[in-house]
Amino acid sequence: MRASKTVVSRQSSVASRKGSQQAIHISGAEGLYNTSEINKIIKDYVLRAMNHPKGKPDKVVITIEKMNREPLAIPLLPFSTVHCSSPAEARKTIVMLLSDAGISRKAILKALRVVTGRTAMRGAAMMLSGSAGRVEPDKKRGIRVSRLGIDKGFGRSLSGSLARKGINTATVKEAIILASKVASCRGVIAELCISDDPDYTTGYVASKDLGYVRIPHIKKKGSSGGGRVFFVDEKADIRKRKIIEYLEKKPVIIGIQIRYNCFG
Repeated sequence: MRASKTVVSRQSSVASRKGSQQAIHISGAEGLYNTSEINKIIKDYVLRAMNHPKGKPDKVVITIEKMNREPLAIPLLPFSTVHCSSPAEARKTIVMLLSDAGISRKAILKALRVVTGRTAMRGAAMMLSGSAGRVEPDKKRGIRVSRLGIDKGFGRSLSGSLARKGINTATVKEAIILASKVASCRGVIAELCISDDPDYTTGYVASKDLGYVRIPHIKKKGSSGGGRVFFVDEKADIRKRKIIEYLEKKPVIIGIQIRYNCFG
């Protein structure tokens, strides 16, 4: 599901008195489901699109696509929370976690500029972990992780675990599922995400070793800034097309449990 709204933006040129139209992203969601679940999912997606904090869309597009190959079973990342009370404290936590994951300070600072900028990308930036070079083919579109879902049994288990922490929401569940797919991709070292939802101020850092680490108060409430960055191995540069193919096209389903020590 993709929901958007057309707005008129003023051109910066003094000579031009006309506004130009552009579509801004309101809401998005997707998943892998059985045929019997489609009617319910469509209703859920439409309700989500029409009741989003970023406003009511004037276009909601729902695409249903049949998967012709079995999805790959991947692990569910363990989740934890690092308690932060301000964006400044959250920033220090981000730097610490990504540094521990092997990301250079140059790449971390550049990524922070990407995810705190006023203009949110439609997808994720892909950045080399050392040199901080941007390697996604289209910097406006970015990389859009797709074709992902969770086994029903694992879904119920995840919902129960999140409920005990008081965070059993679609936003959190879908973020963990997405982060799990990204972490399962060979060549991806870590991920940083800040939601562009003005009412949602918890972001995360995720990796195979860290798991999914929630970071509250990552931005001020009311801010529509946000974004996502995938840090990839410098040596994976020649393989980045394979990385993009996996993230965007490979069907995966959460169906393996892994456990290890993590924060919280």
